[in-house]
Amino acid sequence: MTKSSSPFLPIEYSDEVAAAKARGAPIVALESTIITHGMPYPGNLAMARSVEAIIRDQGAIPATIAVIHGVLHVGLDDAKLEALARTEGAMKLSRADLAFALAERRTGATTVAATMIAAARAGISVFATGGIGGVHRGAEQSFDISADLDELARTGVIVVCAGAKAILDIPKTLEVLETRGVPVVTYDSETFPAFWSRDSGIRSPLMLNSPAAIANFQRMRELLGIDGGLLVANPVPEENEIPREEMEIYIARALDNAASDEITGKAVTPYLLDNLYHMTEGRSLETNIALVENNARLAAEISVALAASQAK
Repeated sequence: MTKSSSPFLPIEYSDEVAAAKARGAPIVALESTIITHGMPYPGNLAMARSVEAIIRDQGAIPATIAVIHGVLHVGLDDAKLEALARTEGAMKLSRADLAFALAERRTGATTVAATMIAAARAGISVFATGGIGGVHRGAEQSFDISADLDELARTGVIVVCAGAKAILDIPKTLEVLETRGVPVVTYDSETFPAFWSRDSGIRSPLMLNSPAAIANFQRMRELLGIDGGLLVANPVPEENEIPREEMEIYIARALDNAASDEITGKAVTPYLLDNLYHMTEGRSLETNIALVENNARLAAEISVALAASQAK
């Protein structure tokens, strides 16, 4: 492991990531909540290893990000990856509590917002995740809006996802992103995806059909001095999707269950995902894994294209 040059911030890079940074190789950041909160062991470890392998196969280096005993790790060797996959009770870290976990020497997994902060601090420009958080359904009463949206507005990282999680209010999520000035690009599709489904029924604000075009778009933003992130929505492969009409039935039931059980705050998303897993007899998880792998592949291709454009 290579420690940060900062005498204050407790950050360590894996040997692989440190070597990639030294030679200017493309790197893709990965969140860790999908490992600790997304699925049980050993499936979570198999998924994490698969995603990292896909990124390497595309010519980039994976950097899974997590806080372990108060140290921010950018890149995990296989032993640390397995230890994290076995960890129980890890905090779920966003902007509000990332520094808390470091200060209190806690262990926690990074959400989209926290991973973006860590990636930007580490000089990593591309991040692959499953789906972003957003405006929850019924937010006009609950005011439940993910910190991911504000982070996308302020932190200059390309985030590759399969759209906003379909349990959210997708039109309101896109409206907030537009208000914050966050560009939303759908990859090779004119419609914005809905996580498990390729089509949310909403036309995408922007569409590009190659990693090079996405990298060039980001370079133009940098040349203009435009701050903030770029959201790339990558539809799940057709053979892995669950149609939107079918998912909406399950989501409505899961939301009713959450209301009955008075689930609020950070507990809402994992509760709903668990309900959906059982309602779909595991299909939702299979699709989740497929879309994360698909996003990792595209993120690596964008990272490689971005590195090539910066080398010119």
